[in-house]
Amino acid sequence: MAWFDFLDPVLTPVLDLGPFWAILILGITISLLITLVYKYVTDQKKMKGMKEQQKDFQKKMKTLRDNPAEMMKVQKEAMKVNMEYMKNSFKPTLITMLPILLIFGWMAAHLSYEPIYPGETYSVSAEFLEGIKGEAELFASVGTELISPGKQVIEDSQATWKLKSSAGEHTLTIKTGDEERTKKVLITTELKYEEQFTAYEHSDVKQITINYNKLKPLGTFKIFGWQPGWLGLYIIFSLIFSMGLRKLLKIY
Repeated sequence: MAWFDFLDPVLTPVLDLGPFWAILILGITISLLITLVYKYVTDQKKMKGMKEQQKDFQKKMKTLRDNPAEMMKVQKEAMKVNMEYMKNSFKPTLITMLPILLIFGWMAAHLSYEPIYPGETYSVSAEFLEGIKGEAELFASVGTELISPGKQVIEDSQATWKLKSSAGEHTLTIKTGDEERTKKVLITTELKYEEQFTAYEHSDVKQITINYNKLKPLGTFKIFGWQPGWLGLYIIFSLIFSMGLRKLLKIY
């Protein structure tokens, strides 16, 4: 169980709407949370005054380009105001940091990759310590079919298997010599998946990787040739909503 799984009852319903709408709704929600906390934690009259001071300093510095000494004095005053403004802006960040990190962790666990569907061919790779040679063999729990041979020759410290599985959680065991390492894989139609990487210490097997396909919330649509993942799309939504909310609520 991941440390942010307690959010499932609240956030999982948005996944039923699809990745795009889930990211859109969460982007609006987080932007609104940050904006409201910022508005009510900071002294908006004071923040407005400092914003106006910053504009005044900028105007003064433009008129003092031919007077470096005076311009330096104005710059020092401007820096003091900027530091005070940043100091006050940092307070709401401390309050919202933990909940946002929790939601980001949850989003990464549900929206980074496509799930592995029942009956879909997928692959699992094992990385071994440098110098490990010979064969590695994969054993799977009931409900998983090996498409490639169970025994694979270790080449360049790696071996890869192709499989198909029925719905549910399955255990994969990779054996090399007398050593065995296991990795769980989840087969589902929901936006869920096991962690992609599992690393091992004091073992010939360095890491086992489930080779997921990256989730593309926009499908085949591209933005200037770019297909954003969940984080890129969230950042776009967040910037748009944050700027709109700050103007709407007159936040400084």
